[in-house]
Amino acid sequence: MKKIAFKSVVPEVFSQRENLDSEIWNKNVEFEKGRLYLIEADSGKGKSTFCSYILGYRRDYSGRVMFEERVTTELKVSDWINIRASHLSYLFQELRLFPELTAFENVEIKNKLTGFKSRKQIIEWFDMLGIGDKLNAKIGHMSFGQQQRVALIRALVQPFDFILADEPISHLDDNNSKIMGDIMMDEARAQGAGVIVTSIGKHMDLKYEKVFRL
Repeated sequence: MKKIAFKSVVPEVFSQRENLDSEIWNKNVEFEKGRLYLIEADSGKGKSTFCSYILGYRRDYSGRVMFEERVTTELKVSDWINIRASHLSYLFQELRLFPELTAFENVEIKNKLTGFKSRKQIIEWFDMLGIGDKLNAKIGHMSFGQQQRVALIRALVQPFDFILADEPISHLDDNNSKIMGDIMMDEARAQGAGVIVTSIGKHMDLKYEKVFRL
């Protein structure tokens, strides 16, 4: 997948607004593989909705979301399974980790499906992120900031053409934010992937090639 395009997309909840002040909604916008984007938004402007449209989780909009020349609303379930496993990775704002599992098990459960990274690489990322001592800790006993770092590692144990990071560092200090950004960008560059970061405030300090106001 080399390109994601939004063609005059307007969420149904915004359809009655006469003056929709956005650089994404009701515009023609393209995101290219290998490039780095930041989507800035105020609360309630549809940041997570934007991510959900790309991932096919929601279809409550007019206009078209496209992968290359394919309209996403026409994709079959089997298409989406392949896309989410091999082309799109998503770092959820709400993390979606299993609280009854350990930090390492939360990553391993996905890596067993993809077989994409070695145990050595995963442990190295845990150490780099300062949570090497939390491998066997239950996620439910870890702070939200620690969980964010685990969620990043889980997002990276698969092949992808694009990675979406929705509010990835909201509970992290500057040092850990930088480490997370470096790890994510190193892996994206290794895969030649595009990166789309969303934020309503604090965001990764990266060299964004394009910034959109949602």
